[in-house]
Amino acid sequence: MSIIPSFFGSKKSNVFDPFSLDIWDPFYDFPLASVPRSEISNETAQFANTRIDWKETPQTHIFKADLPGLKKEEVKVEVEEGKVLKISGERSKEKEEKNDKWHRVERSSGKFLRRFRLPENAKVDEVKATMENGVLTVTVPKTEEKKPEVKSVEISG
Repeated sequence: MSIIPSFFGSKKSNVFDPFSLDIWDPFYDFPLASVPRSEISNETAQFANTRIDWKETPQTHIFKADLPGLKKEEVKVEVEEGKVLKISGERSKEKEEKNDKWHRVERSSGKFLRRFRLPENAKVDEVKATMENGVLTVTVPKTEEKKPEVKSVEISG
């Protein structure tokens, strides 16, 4: 039974019919709602959602990203606006030959971009990045915490 009549689309609903299976869909006439998900490039979406781990140790912040099949030349690590770590890159689509017959395409291609706001204690001038066996490791050293100064005050009396 439809609780809300459809004012937004061409769907007909009957508020008074208890057996009506009409359910109001707020996205019915919304652009792209009718496009199947598979047509919105699942492959690109998978690669765009590159998973990155962020670990903090007493001395550093460590970011690790699995980027199998990418060379270090295809990945960029930058620090924007002084405190934003930006990791981006692109995996090119494999060239198709005219006579090739593909049975399955599961490896993703396309661009990816991830940004992380670094904490105040990050030394952005000393960021280092390495790439080994398809794993990007970005190391951001931390500034030493200043211990609060404790000064004894003599009690007179």
